[in-house]
Amino acid sequence: MQPTHLPASRLRRWRRHGATLAWLLLALLGVHAWQTRHVPSGPAPDFRASAVAAQAGATMSLTQWRAAHPGQPVALNFWAEWCPVCKLEQDNVSRVANHWPVLTVALRSGDAATVQRELARRSLHWAAVTDPQGEIAAAYGVTAVPAFIVLDADGRIRASSVGYTTTAGLWLRLAWAGWR
Repeated sequence: MQPTHLPASRLRRWRRHGATLAWLLLALLGVHAWQTRHVPSGPAPDFRASAVAAQAGATMSLTQWRAAHPGQPVALNFWAEWCPVCKLEQDNVSRVANHWPVLTVALRSGDAATVQRELARRSLHWAAVTDPQGEIAAAYGVTAVPAFIVLDADGRIRASSVGYTTTAGLWLRLAWAGWR
């Protein structure tokens, strides 16, 4: 018959690992807080930008785009064609965009035609606007890419992440904004 209690040495080992995991989690949360420290809270800043895959010169505002997705949380994904981490994360964004409204913002990646060619080259079917001077990113406090900003159904910023984020991480942020 097996004893129902853990030996003292195993218990000490689990406590030590638990403390290490707690410190690691605290460090990760600290890095996340530092990376997103400039992201505003409250209502999302509206913007008007050149829409990709639209008629030449067409622009779109965040308000217009959100109106096409009433009552749903939506996300803004800031990326750049020159960003290697963005390339690693693009499949995660595509998987999430198959189920949730995601508007991608091409930061300092050229005009709408250039961004459209890059999306086609990568076989990405994203709703996208351009941010050639970084003005939209600045309004959202985005200082590095990739960045993912989640807005609730009322247009308030509810979650953000900077750097590589897993599909589950992106999905959970959107789901959490929908529950609130």
